[in-house]
Amino acid sequence: MNIDLTGKRALVCGASQGIGKAIAFELASLGAEVTVCGRNQQVLEQVMQQLPVSQGQKHSVLVADFSLPDQLKSAVILHLQTHGPVNILINNTGGPPPGPVHLADTTAFIAAFQQHLICNQILVQALLPGMMETQYGRIINIISTSVKQPIANLGVSNTIRGAVANWAKTLAGELGKFGITVNNVLPGSTDTARLNAIIDIKAAKGGKSRDVVVEEEKAIVPLGRFAQPEEIAYAVAFLASPSAAYISGINLPVDGGRTGCL
Repeated sequence: MNIDLTGKRALVCGASQGIGKAIAFELASLGAEVTVCGRNQQVLEQVMQQLPVSQGQKHSVLVADFSLPDQLKSAVILHLQTHGPVNILINNTGGPPPGPVHLADTTAFIAAFQQHLICNQILVQALLPGMMETQYGRIINIISTSVKQPIANLGVSNTIRGAVANWAKTLAGELGKFGITVNNVLPGSTDTARLNAIIDIKAAKGGKSRDVVVEEEKAIVPLGRFAQPEEIAYAVAFLASPSAAYISGINLPVDGGRTGCL
């Protein structure tokens, strides 16, 4: 099986922590030159310095705020002019704050739509010419199992993640003729700062200890535990590899069996 990414360039969004950081490390370990993208330049520089360099890769940093789509567009265009085309795009952005959908302000939907779907579209349009030129393209969106089964108290997230999933499926149909694949990875409960924040909120609202909430959350996962960010990264790395050339337009749950549908 060929999962060697030597000679490929990858742009990993949300790479300063959690799942994005784990993906950056995994792609670099497979030989890709990785651009870590996020808002905090200092943290991104630290991550870049830590990335594996075993095959002469030259990693880089792209600072961009996904709440400012026009700024992102300018930054990515300049980056491509300096560093050359990107073959692998990992769309990964922190989810909207939790809360019931019927109480959500309309501005929350607009902000989430911009940060996720609009910014994804900007990146695809910027990177697509390079993927076509190099005849290698992988677009992988890190979204949520909520596209298969809505998650309670994540109303805005459920809504926007569903929009991204359908955007990606449409894109997969359009780009297949160029040999470019588009797939969605759906992490389940993963040991990240976002999960910890959600657990803290549930504990506070439910009047329970944090340990009790953690055990309750683990109990609904058939494998009985939370995922580690690296386990999501392994799935992403495979989809980014040459061996996944005939996989496109899918939603891949990486959730320990939690999602209650196929």
